[in-house]
Amino acid sequence: MKKKSKGFTLIELLVVIAIIGILATIVLVSLNTARQKARDSRRISDMRQIALALEMYYDDNAATGYPGTANAACDDWAAMVTALEAAPGYMTKVPLDPGGSAQPYAYATGTSNADYVLKAQLEQVANAAFVTDVDGTPYACVCEDTTNRGYCIQP
Repeated sequence: MKKKSKGFTLIELLVVIAIIGILATIVLVSLNTARQKARDSRRISDMRQIALALEMYYDDNAATGYPGTANAACDDWAAMVTALEAAPGYMTKVPLDPGGSAQPYAYATGTSNADYVLKAQLEQVANAAFVTDVDGTPYACVCEDTTNRGYCIQP
C-alpha cells in the first residue's frame, strides 16, 4: 500500500523562501532610492523657503543687508538662524537636514552683506535641480563641481 502525503517538500519550501528573499531585496533597494529622492526634494524645498525668509529680512534691514559676517567662508549658518528666528520671526524654526547629517546646510554672505549663497548636500548625483543651481565657488562655498554634490542658490 502506498501512502500519499499531502503537503510541501523541503525543497519546495526552500525555493519559495528564496524567491521571497530576492523580491524583498529588490523592493528594499528601490525604496532606498525613493527615500534619497525624497530627502533631496526636502533639502531643495528648505533652501527655497530659507531664501524667501532671507528676502523678507533684507527688505526690513536693507541698510545692514543679509544677516551674518561679510565674506564668511560658508560657516555663517548660526548667525543666519539666529537672525531669522528672532523677532519679528521670519521663520518660526529654520529647517534642519532631513537626513540627520552632522554637517548642516551652509550659508555665506558676500561683500557688505549685499547677497548670499545657501548650500545643501544632495544625495542623488544626477538630480535635475543641479541644472538650475549656482556652480563654482561663490563666497568660499564650494558648490557643485566634479566631486561635490552641493546644491547652491543665490538671490
